[in-house]
This record gives sequence, C-alpha cells and structure tokens, in this order.
Amino acid sequence: MYNIVVLGIVSLLTDVSTEMVYPLLPVFLTATLGASPAILGVIEGMAESLASLLRVFSGYIGDQTKRKKELTIAGYGSSTLGKVFLFFAGSWGMVLLARLVDRLGKGIRTAPRDALIADSAQAAGRGRAFGLHRAMDTFGAAAGVAISYLLLTKTSSVNDAVSFKRIFLLSMIPALLGVLALFWLHPAKKAKTSTSFTFSWSHLDSRLRAFLVLAFVFALGNSSNQFLLLRASRLGAGLPMVVLMYLVYNLSYGLLSYPGGYISDKLLPKRILVMGYLIYGVVYFAFARVTRISSLWLLFTVYGFYTAFTHGVEKALLADIAPVNLRGTVLGLHAAIVGVALLPASLLAGFLWNTFGAPAPFLFGSAMGFAAAIGLLIIL
Repeated sequence: MYNIVVLGIVSLLTDVSTEMVYPLLPVFLTATLGASPAILGVIEGMAESLASLLRVFSGYIGDQTKRKKELTIAGYGSSTLGKVFLFFAGSWGMVLLARLVDRLGKGIRTAPRDALIADSAQAAGRGRAFGLHRAMDTFGAAAGVAISYLLLTKTSSVNDAVSFKRIFLLSMIPALLGVLALFWLHPAKKAKTSTSFTFSWSHLDSRLRAFLVLAFVFALGNSSNQFLLLRASRLGAGLPMVVLMYLVYNLSYGLLSYPGGYISDKLLPKRILVMGYLIYGVVYFAFARVTRISSLWLLFTVYGFYTAFTHGVEKALLADIAPVNLRGTVLGLHAAIVGVALLPASLLAGFLWNTFGAPAPFLFGSAMGFAAAIGLLIIL
C-alpha cells in the first residue's frame, strides 16, 4: 500500500501541473496562435500516438531489467521538461514540440508505474489499488484545473499570451515536486517467475488478444478531450467557464474512481467496463446534439462516470489476465495500442469537424462506444 500511496501522490502533483495548462490549450492554440481545429487534432494525435510507441518498450524494458522505478522517474522528469518548452511556445509548432516531450514522458513512465502498482497490490485488491491511484491522480487534476481558473479570474484579459505564459510557468512547480517524491518509492517485492523472458503475441491468452484488438477499435472513435473543450467554447462558453466544466469532469471522475475499482473487485470487471462504454456512447451522442450551454454541465459530469468505470478497471483486468513476468509489457502494449489509435482518431475528428460540422466527430465516437460495449460482451 505504501508504494501505491506514493505513486498516487506523484500522480496527484503531476496532474496538478498538467491540468493547469491542458484546458487552456484549445483556446491558446486557436484564439492566441491562430491555429484551426484540424491543427489541434494534428498536435494531440501526434503527441499521444508518437509517445505511446514508447509505452510497450518501456514496459518490456522494465520487466527485463527490473528498473521500473528508474524508468518512472525518467518519464515524470521528461513531462516536467515539456512544460518548459510550452512556456517558450510562440507558434503551434512549438506547442507540438512541448506536447511531444510531455507525452513522451508519459509513454516512458506509464507501463513501469502501472506494473509497480500491480506488483505492490494483492491480487484480490488490484481494482481498488488502481482505483485509489486514479482517484488521487484525478483529484490532482481537479486541483490543477481549479488553480488555472483562479489565475484566469485574476487577469483582465483571459486570451492574451502573457496570462497563458504565467500559468505555464507556475505549472512547473508541482511537476518538480512530483519528480522529487518518487525518490521515496520502495522497490516492490519481486514475483517468482521463470528465468526465461520471452514475449509472443500468439502465446497470450485469447481473451487478452481479443481485448487488445477491441481497445484499438474503440480508441479510433475516442479522440482527444480537447475536442470536448473546443465544443463547449464554440457553443459560447467563455474560457473560465470551460475550465470549470473540465473541473466538474475531473471531480466526477475522481469521486467515482475508487468506488468503480472496488465494485469491479466484487463483480466481474467486464460488467463495469460495458457500463463505461455505454455511458461514453450516450455522452458523445449528447455532445453532438447539445445546443444549450447549461446542458454541458451535466454532460461533463456524466463523462466522468465513463472514465471512472474504464481506465482503472481496464488495467486491473489486464494485470489479472497477463502472465506475471510480462505484466509491464502487456500494460504497456495496451497503453501503446490506445495511444497510437489517438493519432488517426484525432485527425479524423478534426477532419469530420471541418468537413461536416461540429456534431460529426461526436456521432462517430458515440457509435464506436456502443460497438465497444457489444464487442466486450462477446469476447469476454
């Protein structure tokens, strides 16, 4: 439990930093730097997808070398460096570089960190362990969004570059504290495994292979959350209100993450995941049809339900199905598959928005959510 709490604190501090700037990026790019929704899709898709290529390799290296802690520190350190590049950004190209460095850090750290959590938890309590970590992570995100909102309300103009740069600079402080906290991490007890270390797709459990394929298909319709924020902005919500809506989403997600993990330990994780995918389908359909700003508050709240019922539960399910000596590799492979799909997903979302209008990417995402729920019922 000690390692789980430490990693939760690290994620909390890092997400304070990340979410201080994340909800500002759509407006910073489009209003301040003059980029289009399509450029937003390119930036988010490239950053997430290229970074995700590292996740399976970092998981594999962590399993092989047993240097999971060192990889985790390197990953969080890279994300901190990304904030520095963002502070100096004067064009969308520099924002792309900042996002690449930040997400590369996430790609390096995600699988080794998740493997450390799985190694530090009892098998019967992995859902709760990942749920607790996700809850702490998300409350950090909520705190970051709240800080961003408070800083925005203290400035006379919320769209000028100086206001953005001030927030980008302050976001570096919790990021650095998060990296320092990692040095208090204890090495997890090493599981007893065979001396041979091999990875073969064909040797994985058939349910695991099918789940990974389904995760990729669903991710094609799961574009960046930046499009949700842009949708709210284009409907007439001001930047402070958009930030508050994102705060509501994070609070909803954070409050339900641990209960979602606890319930998945008591019930079949499949049931919780199916519920999460169905909620996603409903919420994205509503985002396509919404016309009133007041309705967005409910949609962002319910969207948090989807995240709480899927993100931590997916990892607990993967940790249970995966071979013990390949746990980090499988967790990294899943993260890589989902992340790689985000490039075509975000590019497609930007194309659909520009070509057919704002509702189009959300209708497509809704269809993929319902398809994922049906597919999960079949394969598991």
